[in-house]
Amino acid sequence: MRALIKNYFIFIFVAFTACTDGTGSEPEKTAEETASELLAGLEGSQTWTVANGGSVSKDGSTVTNDFEGFELRFIVNNTGKTYTTINSNLLFDSNGNWVFAGSNFDKITLSGIQPASNKEISFTINQEKLRLEFVVPAPENARVNALAGFYVFDLTLLN
Repeated sequence: MRALIKNYFIFIFVAFTACTDGTGSEPEKTAEETASELLAGLEGSQTWTVANGGSVSKDGSTVTNDFEGFELRFIVNNTGKTYTTINSNLLFDSNGNWVFAGSNFDKITLSGIQPASNKEISFTINQEKLRLEFVVPAPENARVNALAGFYVFDLTLLN
């Protein structure tokens, strides 16, 4: 019986040490995981807003008033990467999926049918500030043509 108990404890010890790298630390994150955490936070959901000092410009002119109350929420979970928006002035869809564009993980693409959808959006994050830069080209559709231009969204983290 003692041998059985001793073998059981040895098995548990070996199994436990095999599951860790010996340092007690988490496995290293990939570049994609790190970039996802920057957008969606450690908990997997983070909201960025134009409120509290954010701004929006189009072709170098301030259009922040057109996006008053704008919010963009990034969500990452085991079912994928999604987003929601509020007060997007028909530039973004109200929700959809997002993916990284390329392998540098500094650009995203949002799904949807609105003018900002399916465009490469560059992003940079500096502490609690997110900067999005993208171009909406001028198509033949008159409504979208009015929204065409180079956009810069400077957003703050909603706490």
